[in-house]
Amino acid sequence: MTVFVMVAGVFTGAHVWQETAERLAAAGNEVHAVPLTGIDAARPAASARVDLETHIADVIAVIDAASGREIVLVGHDYGIHPVIGAVDRRSERVARVVYLDCGMPQNGVPALAAVPDQALRAQLAGQAQHGDEEGELAPPTRDEWQRWGSTADVSDAALDRLTALAAPQPLGTLLQPLRLTGAGAAVPTTGVLCTRNGAGIDVVQRLVDFGDPTLAALTDPQVTFFELPTGHWPMLSSPAGLADVLLRAAAGEGRRLRPVGVAAPPAHLRPFPLDVPELPRDRRGSVDLYVPDAEGPRPAVVFVHGGPVPAGARPTPRDWPTLVGYARLAAAEGMVGVTLDHRLHDVADYERAAADVTAAVEQVRADPRVDADRVALWFFSGGGLLTADWLTEPPAWLRCLAASYPILAPLPNWGLTGTRFRPDRAVAHAGTLPVVLLRAGRETPEIAASVEAFVTAAKDCGAQLELVDLPNSHHGFETVDLPEEVRPALRHAMRSVVTHLTD
Repeated sequence: MTVFVMVAGVFTGAHVWQETAERLAAAGNEVHAVPLTGIDAARPAASARVDLETHIADVIAVIDAASGREIVLVGHDYGIHPVIGAVDRRSERVARVVYLDCGMPQNGVPALAAVPDQALRAQLAGQAQHGDEEGELAPPTRDEWQRWGSTADVSDAALDRLTALAAPQPLGTLLQPLRLTGAGAAVPTTGVLCTRNGAGIDVVQRLVDFGDPTLAALTDPQVTFFELPTGHWPMLSSPAGLADVLLRAAAGEGRRLRPVGVAAPPAHLRPFPLDVPELPRDRRGSVDLYVPDAEGPRPAVVFVHGGPVPAGARPTPRDWPTLVGYARLAAAEGMVGVTLDHRLHDVADYERAAADVTAAVEQVRADPRVDADRVALWFFSGGGLLTADWLTEPPAWLRCLAASYPILAPLPNWGLTGTRFRPDRAVAHAGTLPVVLLRAGRETPEIAASVEAFVTAAKDCGAQLELVDLPNSHHGFETVDLPEEVRPALRHAMRSVVTHLTD
């Protein structure tokens, strides 16, 4: 018999597990939804502080009282923090930890770091710096739950109930750092990714493939993954599907990630699909220029990589075959092709990445081999959000903006409410700036929705949008799809950009 011990996220109590718990119990398991002090357990005296250690103690108490030894700890959202704290102190009792649509807590880091709403995160961090760690965080209103994760597939009745039963979150639970000894590191783990809230397993594999050593542990044979095609609250939107996944996780099932260096090269290191002339790079700081053999200053195409890309990724994006291939293709057309590295290592880094791109572009324009009045910017994937600044106020020298399989609105779990990085809104201010958009027909649903919102907004405002559709291709189509569809699309898009630069 498996003992499931489940811990809910911010503002939510043990009640959210009711339907999932009933299904697990019907399958012959012992199930405990942990009541957390200050949330749905008896509130302490007014003078008593409720913090992360309080909730770790709540979880330990349930573990100690459980009758079985095959304990599976399940942490959703914030709940993974007290779960990891508890397993660190009771590792001999725990058979597996399930990370349910949440991050990976680290020693010495408070749960605040995982709060998706970045504006709120900054506000609470400021309070902590001033020693204001008491009090509570008010729960969301019915319309505010999206700031904490996608509510996709949650019924109106369930969302009403979630709102009615939500409780204030004690600030100490978010601000107190998690302290770990490392004793629980050997316990097997399973990650359950809710794909309508953001990333799926393939995205995690891609992050591992970037070569950041901090992610290597995810390829351990004791680590498995599942996907649920729903939003951030699967216990409300898909309790039967969640119960099935938890049973399979307890049995050691699930997909395992491929270690770096095993089998074929990862997608981002595969060859560019077009034959382009070999051309040496001219490295200037964080910028590489591929300069054609041509007279006088030449127009330039600056290629801006996507992300987030882990800080430890090697090689860095400007050396990836795809980016180098694009730059050499531009040089073959008589343009200066440019690749660069920017610091989009986390979804909280967009402002820093935007500043990096602006500085790189100014460096390129100052180069005597570049016609400073004829520059195009070409963005990829998660770098698509960086187009917003250039769409909002296009400078006269920006002759074209292009994007390949871009993300054009923040994904649900990125916590960018109120951000300026909203290309789907900024396009209304693009004026006469030509935009060339390469759209993958088999894009992931959440990214496809952002592209569709952008296209609709562009049409509504009369923007000069050219769509280059690849109906049978996926995100990252240059290296993951058959070249028969990709090659003509790349050539066509490059010719469009060059035309805008030379007219």
